[in-house]
Amino acid sequence: MEVINLEYLILTIILWFGFYAIVVLSLNIEYGYGGIPNFGRSLAVLMGGVAVGGLMNRILINIFKISGGIIEASGTAKSIVNSLIAEKPILGIIILLASLGLAAVLGWVSGALFILPSAKLSEDYLAITLLAISEVTYLISYYNVDFIGGYYGVSIPDVLAFIPGMQRILIFTIILLLITFGCYIFVEKLLNSPYGRVLRAMRENEFVAKAYGKNVMMLRVKTVALGSALASLAGALYSFYSVNVIATSFSRVEWTFYPILMLLLGGAGNNAGALLGALVFVSTKILLITYKFEITSALHLPFQAVWLEYMLFGIAMLLILLYKPEGLIKEKPIFTKAVKKIVKAKQNQK
Repeated sequence: MEVINLEYLILTIILWFGFYAIVVLSLNIEYGYGGIPNFGRSLAVLMGGVAVGGLMNRILINIFKISGGIIEASGTAKSIVNSLIAEKPILGIIILLASLGLAAVLGWVSGALFILPSAKLSEDYLAITLLAISEVTYLISYYNVDFIGGYYGVSIPDVLAFIPGMQRILIFTIILLLITFGCYIFVEKLLNSPYGRVLRAMRENEFVAKAYGKNVMMLRVKTVALGSALASLAGALYSFYSVNVIATSFSRVEWTFYPILMLLLGGAGNNAGALLGALVFVSTKILLITYKFEITSALHLPFQAVWLEYMLFGIAMLLILLYKPEGLIKEKPIFTKAVKKIVKAKQNQK
């Protein structure tokens, strides 16, 4: 039993690392490289849930001609589609890929639209504006039951309905890790390019970037749109994992402030640091939750150990900002192919 629990614990850590790694990589594009303080990151993750629970659900409901509201109809659609997926697994893969495509498009469009009115603001006001927009959208999705079910939520098909029991979590985790690895490769290649250098120039001094003819406003819009598209994938994947969509699952603490802390912990402007920060944070969080009773008893805490999570992460944030603002892995210069050739030529001359 202990071995099974240990395996489940490791699997849980890897699973949540996959979700958060995608979000942290998206933040690294915007804040780590572009210097855009997006305090509304949870909005993009919510858009992933909307793509699955709102758009894909309605497509399936219309295909099978199911009547009724989104809440009741989604449950009926889930039963029908799960039965079909159990017989034809390829249908589940098609729904998954189509939903991820919808999530990316919806994230891109929403990111561009919501940043557009505030793209000219300074960093402080921009952060507050994005946070406010995110909160308003969150409240609309929570109190409007016709959107994605509101506080009731909606059911969504299990794209791995053909896999029984605990094997489903294992297969889903493998799929999630493959997508996370693909996102990492994409972001790494993208940011180690002229685009990444322009983002860093904008981050360090936007007036210098303007002096070199760069349209800072449009660069901000494109960057937030790209980051939002990436983060929406995490929202869609999380929805498929939990096989339901409810607005309370996309809170600002879980999907905005925690990812920002992970990025600062690992090292902003460094993709490897972003992944390391996510892994350290998730491991600590899961261990605190799993062994909360043992920790409470051992330390004689007057409160449950789950509250220790907020205290530890709050203290960690302050210590990082004060004593190690570069994070666990320091940001490195961008070496393009041309620069690498020059460096190699100089080393050969010596």
